[in-house]
Amino acid sequence: MRTLGLYVHLPFCRRKCLYCDFCSRADTDLALWERYVTSLCRDLAARAADCREYTVNTVYFGGGTPTLLPPLLLLRVLDCIRAHYRVDKDAEITLECNPATGGKEAFAALREGGFNRVSVGLQSTHENELRALGRIHTFADFEKTFFELRQAGFSNISADLMSGIPEQTLESYLESVRRLCALGPEHISTYGLILEEGTPLHAARERLPLPDEEEAREMYLRAAELLAQQGYRQYEISNFARAGYESRHNLKYWNCEEFLGFGSGAYSDFGGARFGYARDIDGYASGECALESYESPGRNERMNEYVMLRMRLSAGVHAREFEARFGRSFEERFGRALSRYEAGGWVRRTADGCSFTKEGFYVSNAILSEILDFSTDEDVK
Repeated sequence: MRTLGLYVHLPFCRRKCLYCDFCSRADTDLALWERYVTSLCRDLAARAADCREYTVNTVYFGGGTPTLLPPLLLLRVLDCIRAHYRVDKDAEITLECNPATGGKEAFAALREGGFNRVSVGLQSTHENELRALGRIHTFADFEKTFFELRQAGFSNISADLMSGIPEQTLESYLESVRRLCALGPEHISTYGLILEEGTPLHAARERLPLPDEEEAREMYLRAAELLAQQGYRQYEISNFARAGYESRHNLKYWNCEEFLGFGSGAYSDFGGARFGYARDIDGYASGECALESYESPGRNERMNEYVMLRMRLSAGVHAREFEARFGRSFEERFGRALSRYEAGGWVRRTADGCSFTKEGFYVSNAILSEILDFSTDEDVK
């Protein structure tokens, strides 16, 4: 039986963060939320016939801020999934949450209803850094949310941190890492701030007091070292987990497995094709947002994508898996090119394949841009 991941996008926030370019907006209109959830359930039911040969083993509710919505609406979507799909009894069912949303009673209802993992957006433990990002919460709000989730029975909690924030220093970032570790979440993600075009922070980029390149590098490497000391294994460039608590849903993306996305702006990779919904929240809620962007990537694009995503993992690319999937030699196609970076300490080569070192992770985008070629015809050597 093949496995499948489902992603559900809920694009509503109390306030949009200054760095966010996701398909989301500040909107607390309950009637709009209800129409949007109705459309989600309609689309989930309509797609189910294509998934009879699959078992859903991961479900991920992302946003936006899903916990802004009443539990009844979230559980309505989850119940719809269970009614129309074969869902594994041990499926990982994740809900994104921002501090200062949800609450003790809501979390208890969501845990009772079947959610078993929560990913909480902390970003920083320092109030000035949170304000610089336009976040709506304080560290005290995060602590309150964290303990309420524990009281509700959640034993798998992830938290996000961000580096490269305006006004942030190496010491303030490492203090955030230490304070978060002291709370003991099972999973921690550490992302570098990206100034996406069209966001307020991008517009103000020339005036922002940002860490320089060397300080940003130190933040990344020192955080990885500190997290390892606290028992968090780095299994992906930006993700660390205690044993057995890796994000099973996100691993589907990095392992190039099949998934279906539902909601405004959500994309899918299923049945050999990619497709998605337009970034049109009102259109989706009114039932007028059709699937678009159908494409069937060729073998060369799939090979390059596979290497790009698998090299994000500490395990890297296994040569035999690559050759079984594509019928090509990994060594000939990519291994020799990657070996140029072994002497510099950025790439680790083994008899089984290839992976980045911790130093290599930090410069991985530059290295991969040198060796990957998405434009070449699939039969070109």
